[in-house]
Amino acid sequence: MAALRVLELYSGIGGMHQALQASGIPAEVVAAVDVNTVANEVYMLNFPTTPLWPKTIEGISLKEFDSLSFDMVLMSPPCQPFTRIGRQGDISDPRTRSFLYILDILPKLAKLPKYLLLENVKGFETSSARDELLRTLENCGFTYQEFLLSPTCLGIPNSRLRYFLIARLHSEPFSFQVSSKVLTDFPSREPVDSKMSKGTTSLAGDDSPGPTQEPASASESNGRQRPPKGDFLFKLETVEELKRKQQSDNDLSLLLLKTFLQDDEGDDEGLGRYFLPPKSLLRYAFLLDIVTPSCRRSTCFTKGYGHYIEGTGSVLQTAEDVQLESVFKSFEGLSEDEKLEKLSMLKLRYFTPREIANLHGFPPEFGFPDNVTTKQCYRLLGNSLNVHVVAKLISILVE
Repeated sequence: MAALRVLELYSGIGGMHQALQASGIPAEVVAAVDVNTVANEVYMLNFPTTPLWPKTIEGISLKEFDSLSFDMVLMSPPCQPFTRIGRQGDISDPRTRSFLYILDILPKLAKLPKYLLLENVKGFETSSARDELLRTLENCGFTYQEFLLSPTCLGIPNSRLRYFLIARLHSEPFSFQVSSKVLTDFPSREPVDSKMSKGTTSLAGDDSPGPTQEPASASESNGRQRPPKGDFLFKLETVEELKRKQQSDNDLSLLLLKTFLQDDEGDDEGLGRYFLPPKSLLRYAFLLDIVTPSCRRSTCFTKGYGHYIEGTGSVLQTAEDVQLESVFKSFEGLSEDEKLEKLSMLKLRYFTPREIANLHGFPPEFGFPDNVTTKQCYRLLGNSLNVHVVAKLISILVE
């Protein structure tokens, strides 16, 4: 097939571009657009030949859009208006303005793109912005399918449940039966002339929750009421939470975390600087989601990782021979120094930016400029996406 001309909006550090390459689809990104100067530095380092427009989307005229003559649009609009722990301003949030501008421009294009892919947070699927998107797509003659997917459905041990939409012009029908429901797994190869009725059945099944319908992470559930103190096992953990974690660790369809970790030996980055400071250990020990290299799970890494503690992502217990329960169950009556001594036995550290990038599917050669700080790397990665999930969706979209 001829190389597709792709427009990448809200390009960030280039997660969509990386996924496009990983999909193997012949394509050229004719323009990437983002106003984040630090993200643009990272993008330019990794994709130096791609035209990068450091401007607001609202500042791009219809004439400029038409001049690009693109076949595909990849975009990940700002998620803050739709997050479950935010104000959920939706279309009234000023950060949604650029997305609404895109919806206004789309029907006016001289040539409609054949393909469109959008990523956002869980919560977008119930928003007014999503309703506007679907109306625009229908009016323009697109067929679309919505998803809620996590990297766990591809065997990656990281929970990052996200909303996705793929859309095609009617002249390019999907090879699978489209459902009006939000699917929780990749579509089966059921032929389009199947007897399945549109709008009545999800391809993932109505009764089963599907592999990617995961419990809310701590960052998404801060408002929930914690059970009485006596209901906790150790740490601030219920029987149900512990059972869910054990099920993940026993799920052989998921890779071990050690697959994505850096080697301690011969490491130029200096893993020692990622160990949690004593103050954080004492204050937040009972709130941490602690995993070991032999675990098959980790919680969603957010942009606050390494800066804020609760609900921003898992931390790694590098002393695998130490039993977590034995450390926490003997805290009663200990002094702060004694507690710190016990906690230090676990050798807890943050995941490095490289390790999070590995979990997100960025290849080893993907890098960050020397002037970008660790805190900025965490922030950029927390705002990015999983490359493998998007690559599979692009393949399904274009196949």
